[in-house]
Amino acid sequence: MITLTTSGDSVSDVSVHAVWLAQDDPKKNTAVLASKRGNLKLHKRINSLPKRGIILEPLCGKVFGPEDHALLINGGSLVGLDCSWAHIEESVAQVMRRTRLQPRMLPLLLAANPVNWGKPGRLTTAEALATVLYLIGREDQARDVLGAFRWGERFFELNKEPLEAYSQAHTSAELVELQFEFFDIERPEETSS
Repeated sequence: MITLTTSGDSVSDVSVHAVWLAQDDPKKNTAVLASKRGNLKLHKRINSLPKRGIILEPLCGKVFGPEDHALLINGGSLVGLDCSWAHIEESVAQVMRRTRLQPRMLPLLLAANPVNWGKPGRLTTAEALATVLYLIGREDQARDVLGAFRWGERFFELNKEPLEAYSQAHTSAELVELQFEFFDIERPEETSS
């Protein structure tokens, strides 16, 4: 799919995918619902995932930052790991040993989904995918991914300021630092050399 920017230049949408581990109710699952709308491709088998791109994985320790944008803008795929938060550690281990996709976690944002409303970092797969799309300048595609949900637009309202700031960051380090301006979280202790 090609979309037009306000300047008239065409911008192709990022290829968006999710690996679904079937750990929750498919009738309420955001990746399943977004795939039914055609906003992403759902994979039930890890070996069917794209071979080049970013996989969102909240335990990897490396935040998705400006240095990662080019991979997605230049044809790499964006993949969400869709699993239950209750099984996150074993799910990450299961998927990451079987893919070469680059793992990245998200900067801190508030969940707008009804299950984890207002909880920092407890995003659904659709919210996570929409975040990355927004950060790389694909705001329309980000809104499409969350368009199936009554609370979808609320995600952008809740996170307006951090999303804008994160999208303007020039480095991953700058983006990580911005989190402390928006959220009351402890800074990691500095390691001395």
